[in-house]
Amino acid sequence: MKGQADAPRDRGGLVGIIFFILGLGTLLPWNFFMTASMYFQGRLNTTEWSDGEVVVRKEYYFNNWMTLLSQLPLLLFTLLNSILYQRISEAVRIAGSFVAILFFFVFTAILVKVDMGMDRFFSVTMATIWFINSFGAVVQGSLFGLVGQMPPKYSGFFMSGQGLAGTFAALAMIFAIASEADSETAALGYFITPCIGTLVTLLSYVLLPRLEFAQHYLNRSGRYETDASHELLDESSLTEKSKLNANGGVQANGAAAEDPGASLETNMVLAVEPTKQATVTLDEGRAEPKKASVMEVFKKIWVMAFCVTFVFTVTLSVFPAVAADVRTYSPEGTWERYFLSVCCFLVFNVNDWLGRTVTTWVHWPRKDSVVFPVLVGCRVVFVPLIMLCNVQIRVLLPVYFPHDAAFAVIMALFAFSSGYFVCLSMTYAPQMVAAKDAETAGALMTFFLALGLSCGAALSFALRVLV
Repeated sequence: MKGQADAPRDRGGLVGIIFFILGLGTLLPWNFFMTASMYFQGRLNTTEWSDGEVVVRKEYYFNNWMTLLSQLPLLLFTLLNSILYQRISEAVRIAGSFVAILFFFVFTAILVKVDMGMDRFFSVTMATIWFINSFGAVVQGSLFGLVGQMPPKYSGFFMSGQGLAGTFAALAMIFAIASEADSETAALGYFITPCIGTLVTLLSYVLLPRLEFAQHYLNRSGRYETDASHELLDESSLTEKSKLNANGGVQANGAAAEDPGASLETNMVLAVEPTKQATVTLDEGRAEPKKASVMEVFKKIWVMAFCVTFVFTVTLSVFPAVAADVRTYSPEGTWERYFLSVCCFLVFNVNDWLGRTVTTWVHWPRKDSVVFPVLVGCRVVFVPLIMLCNVQIRVLLPVYFPHDAAFAVIMALFAFSSGYFVCLSMTYAPQMVAAKDAETAGALMTFFLALGLSCGAALSFALRVLV
């Protein structure tokens, strides 16, 4: 069999760049709608006047509904992926979903120029958010499976792209504001940006399987089956080295896997007798261990599952639903226009990415330390801290942190700890089970990640009312 030494080179790092773009493209829907909260709230300005005085104000809770309808599809498709992915090919799932995302971004850009009632605009926008994030959830799950076939560093490229999607959206909003165009033109330019980004992402995906380096890894499963078949059929002592198991399976010695220390498992059907067939398993001369049940795996990783759920529950409960309603302490001047994009969205996304990146070198606390879940639990302190910033409109709570710098520091620590503990939790969980159960552990963690996002989004309604 071919080893890694026989693999073609990733010329110019093009495959790595493509996976970075794919990662960025998967989270464009969530980040661009979230960062545009000021635009949507401007169109949903429900203050009504009578004789020069405010008489009625209807509250749409846009940020809360946007967060909930963005995260529920991820939870839903995490539960349905085993059914969906078996019936629809990978190419159709990914390319088709990107086309749909592009359509909804174009539709949103067109809506900027369409005048409609606030109730209708709210309903249309919520439907758009639901569908665009549903397709985003399909893309995200499919691409995680795709990048899993590549060397580990390409998962890093993909995750880095995801981590910078929010920063990309925040910078796009800052540039739109800096253009000094009228609000309608600035919003149009802002929403054209993800249209271009999604188109580039789609073209990158189409290009990927045409690159020799990507072909080598994405097609190797089928190639390994063929290579293993020839090797086994050429073994003159196959009968002596094999033994039939209780189910009629044949366990045979074979060559080592391509990656050092990794096992190669190949199943094929051989004719043993005219009326019988036997399954041959190649696994470095050892019988494949039986995988643990889902409940057995959960019992080993439940602490990490709790941690990732709790981290995202805390994060989504106040961001962006509460944090996006914080206003600057100095409303006069140009800074007011930039405040939210800089102090809320840019600060959060940059520090969240830094928190994820730091885990490349720092792994503290250890996965078996009781300090880890304790520190995760301590993040709940950020909920009242953000609620006590200069959130407007407020009814119940006083403002204890009115200054912009205080809000920016709180957001930086809030975001850094979120990215850090999420990344550590997702990294630690597969290490707490046997290698054969790592895939099950990863699937469970993905479910609890989505559960945390949905719980946080649902909780945000109550917390916003309490302010």
